[in-house]
Amino acid sequence: MMRSVWLAMGVTALAGLRGTAQTASAPAAGEPAGRSAAWQIAAAVLPLPDSMRAGAAVLGYRDGKLVRLRAGTNEMICLADDPAQKGFESSCYHKALEPFMARGRALRASGVTERHAIDSLRLADIRAGRWRMPGGPTMLASLFAESDSFDPAAGRPEKSSMLHVIYLPYATAASSGISAAPAKDRPWLMYGGKPWAHVMLP
Repeated sequence: MMRSVWLAMGVTALAGLRGTAQTASAPAAGEPAGRSAAWQIAAAVLPLPDSMRAGAAVLGYRDGKLVRLRAGTNEMICLADDPAQKGFESSCYHKALEPFMARGRALRASGVTERHAIDSLRLADIRAGRWRMPGGPTMLASLFAESDSFDPAAGRPEKSSMLHVIYLPYATAASSGISAAPAKDRPWLMYGGKPWAHVMLP
C-alpha cells in the first residue's frame, strides 16, 4: 500500500505508514524471521550515498514494532523495510524531518489513516507551536524493490528504483521557480505553500 500511495500521490504519506518507534532492548529476540538487526541496518541505509551510511540512525522491526536498531552519528535517519508489507522499501531522511515523520507514525498507530485527516492534525500541531518543520531544504531518499530476498551487503537489489525528494516548507511555484505541474523528466513542486511542500526529483 505504501508504495502505491507514494507513486500516485507523492511522499508525504511516509511519515505515518509505520508504527511509533521505541528503543530496542533485546539483542536478537523478536526480530522478523530471517532478518537480523544487521540485515535490517544494511538494507535500510541503501538509499544513502556510501559516505553517509555508517553514521545514519536506523529504525527497524522487532516483535512487530518499530524500534531503534542503531543510534546515529550524522544527520540522517533510515527506516528499515516493513516485513509485513509486500516487496521491499527503505527510506532515509534528514533528522530535522523527524517531528513530522514521528507525528505521522503516531497518528496512524492510533487509528488515523486518512491522509487529509493526518495532514489537518499535523497542521494544527504546527500552528500551535508543538513542533516545526525545518527552516531550510532537507532530503528524503527511498529505495523500492519487488522482492526483499537479497543480500544488502552486495548493494542495491535487482529491479529496484529510487525516489528522491527535497522538502522546501511553504515553498510555492512563485517563490521557488519550480513548476507545480507533475512531470517525469524534471523536478516539480508538490503541496506548494504547505509546511510539507517538497520537490519531487524524477
